[in-house]
Amino acid sequence: MTTIAGIALMSLGVAFLVVAAIGLVRLPDALQRMHSATKAGTLGTALVILGVMMVGEVARPSTGLLTILFLLVTLPFGAQLLGRAAYLSGTPLADIDDDPLAAEIDADDPRR
Repeated sequence: MTTIAGIALMSLGVAFLVVAAIGLVRLPDALQRMHSATKAGTLGTALVILGVMMVGEVARPSTGLLTILFLLVTLPFGAQLLGRAAYLSGTPLADIDDDPLAAEIDADDPRR
């Protein structure tokens, strides 16, 4: 029974990873691509790791759980920093007519 559940988790994880890959290719701007890669990619990777832990004879399940914890802790920070860098570098954003941060950020300020 755990084998079937593990295979189901791995399949669902791979499906999320495929959605993340499609999002990287099809979405129009850097912020949307970053969102797709981090959200769906993190969930997909975590599901694949859980599935592998359920299917196989894992000698140290704590390693898998620590890997998932590491992903959940570090990827949101990395995504925020990438999004901020993309926005501050002047990357064009798709479908945004009114930028609420434009008045707050001085484009000539070298400290930004």
